[in-house]
Amino acid sequence: MEQLVARRAHNPKVISSSLVPATKEAAVMRLFLFLSIGMEEETVVYILYSSKHQKQYTGCSTQLIARFHSHNELSNKGWTISYRPWKVVHVEFYKKKAEAIAREMFLKSGQGRQWIKDNIKFD
Repeated sequence: MEQLVARRAHNPKVISSSLVPATKEAAVMRLFLFLSIGMEEETVVYILYSSKHQKQYTGCSTQLIARFHSHNELSNKGWTISYRPWKVVHVEFYKKKAEAIAREMFLKSGQGRQWIKDNIKFD
């Protein structure tokens, strides 16, 4: 993003950029940014995975990009800061916040953890 800002600062005619993400995580972030445009009202249930520590985290948010950024860089307290870096391994979109919260609670239950184990690939 800094490269794009720098390009625009030097050449105001630049409207967009075709910068290729350097990493898979950057590509995923660009995908989520693309998907989140115009979908601020939807609530997202997500599963993060830290391959360095072999930990997973399940959460929900209406602002996925900001929340992911918070988990990986911004927060200075909380459980997720101890196990950085995180990558997104699963995402579900819900129009109703209550449905998303119910799904998050299910995924945090014993049956939900089993569903994650059976259906989500972490590495």
